Amino acid sequence: QVQLVESGGGLVQPGGSLRLSCAASGFTFSLYAMTWYRQAPGKERELVAAITGGGHSTNYADSVKGRFSISRDDVKNTVYLQMNSLKPEDTAVYYCNARHMYIPTYNYWGQGTQVTVSS
Repeated sequence: QVQLVESGGGLVQPGGSLRLSCAASGFTFSLYAMTWYRQAPGKERELVAAITGGGHSTNYADSVKGRFSISRDDVKNTVYLQMNSLKPEDTAVYYCNARHMYIPTYNYWGQGTQVTVSS
């Protein structure tokens, strides 16, 4: 059974930091590109950061470059999103996505974790 379980969200003040985690199970984690998306109220879901299987390549939305960092641990089957210098506009539900690098129809989502940046 495939599972993606996000954790680490919460309420943080502007300028603060959070680290999100997404623990994966039920599939061969190393064969999957992992991506963090977010969706703010009234807005479309957007890509935040992505990392290929093996972690050889990363990609970031322009709005988070220099502030967020994605990483993965293929032993723990976990992907992380380190978020620094958080802004109120980073407030959203953050979702973890896994997509097979060679069979893109194998595509899984987590349930999401709320991040709220507010003073």
